[in-house]
This record gives sequence, structure tokens and C-alpha cells, in this order.
Amino acid sequence: MWQQTWNTPYRKDDVEAGERPLYPAMLENPQLRWGFIRKVYSILSFQLLITIGVAAVVVTVHPIAHFFVSTGAGLALYILLIISPFITLWPLYYYHQKHPVNFLLLGLFTVTLAFAVGLTCAFTSGKVILESVILTTAVVLSLTVYTFWAARRGHDFNFLGPFLFGALMVLMLFAFIQLLFPLGRLSLMIYGCLASILFCAYIIYDTDNLIKRYTYDEYIWAAVALYLDVINLFLSILTIFRAAE
Repeated sequence: MWQQTWNTPYRKDDVEAGERPLYPAMLENPQLRWGFIRKVYSILSFQLLITIGVAAVVVTVHPIAHFFVSTGAGLALYILLIISPFITLWPLYYYHQKHPVNFLLLGLFTVTLAFAVGLTCAFTSGKVILESVILTTAVVLSLTVYTFWAARRGHDFNFLGPFLFGALMVLMLFAFIQLLFPLGRLSLMIYGCLASILFCAYIIYDTDNLIKRYTYDEYIWAAVALYLDVINLFLSILTIFRAAE
């Protein structure tokens, strides 16, 4: 269990050992915060590997996708898979600090969301999927490096929280309208572009929280937030390329 040391200033020998403070006026020990960050990114990497593995199976084994679109039971199961990650988020939020329940719920959340991503990719050309993966990877790495660089120079992105939440509500309403009254390929491209911008901002916001505000016991929830940002950014870019194709 991580021990939080908010009021303990970092020592000079921490800096000499290579553990530089992540932002000005940092009161906690940089070594502890760096350890927390490494733990979160380890969990995130494991989630992404699971997602790639599950999605690859769904895409390459064609009878799986065919079952979900050709039978009534498959359609019902598909709807269940779509809503399962959102259902799992509720207990995960309340038990994200309770081991080992948090890891079990995290695994269930990741697998169900990965299956939904795989079904989306199953009806998309390999070229579009590859382009989306490459662009998502480049954007995530660039924004992560930028946020760490900006934090070290004193920039704070906490003010984005209310604006991002409002933009997310508008985007969800737009998607609901699009579902009921399809507006065509152009509207899909507009939706994908707006969603991509939104989740790029969320990556910066959640990475900034990872650096400054998450406590050491919130490693599961920090990983979930970044995982959702990456997956939603990938799906948004995928929507743009599919509409363009």
C-alpha cells in the first residue's frame, strides 16, 4: 500500500539521484510519485494488450462477428456487451481501492470493452484499422510527453474539467440524435472530429491529474480514466476514416 506524503518536501539527494520534481512547488517526494506513475502505466499497458488480443480474435475469427449480426440472440448479446462496461464502472468506482476486487472488476471491464471494440473493427477494413492505430499511438505519446513537459514548467490543466464534462454531454446527445436520425457521412465525420478533439483534451487533463492530484491508492481509477481516453480516441479516429472511406 502506497503511503502518501503530501506535506513532506522532497530532499536534495532525491534530485541528485535523478528523481526531479514533476512540477514547481511539489511538496511530495518525487520518487513516490514516479513510482505511482509507473504503476498506472503498467496497468494501462496490460489493459491495452488485453484489448489488442481480444479484438484481434474477434476480427480474425469471422464466425464470431457473423453470429452477432445474423441472429436475434447475437444481437441481444451484442447490446449486453455494449452496456456491460458502463455497468461495471459503477462497482469499480466504489471498490477501486479494495484489493483484489478492484483487479477482478478491472479485468471484467477491460475484456467486455475490448470485445465491443473488436466487433466494431470486425466490419472495418484492415487498412483503416492500421491507420487508426498508428495515428492514435502517435497522438497519445505526443500529448503525454507534452503534458509532462508543461507540468514541469508550471502549467496546470485542472480548469479543463467542467468544460470537458459539458462537451462530453453535448457529444453524447449528438450521438443519440445521430442514432435516431442518421444525417449521413458528413455528420459522422464531424462527430469523429469533435470526439477526437475532446478526448485529446481528456488525455491532457487525466495525465495532469496523474502527475498532481491522484492519491497513491487510486492507481486503478487513474488507469481506467486513461484507458477510456485512449480507446475513445481510437474509436473517434476510426469513425473519421470509415466515413471517409
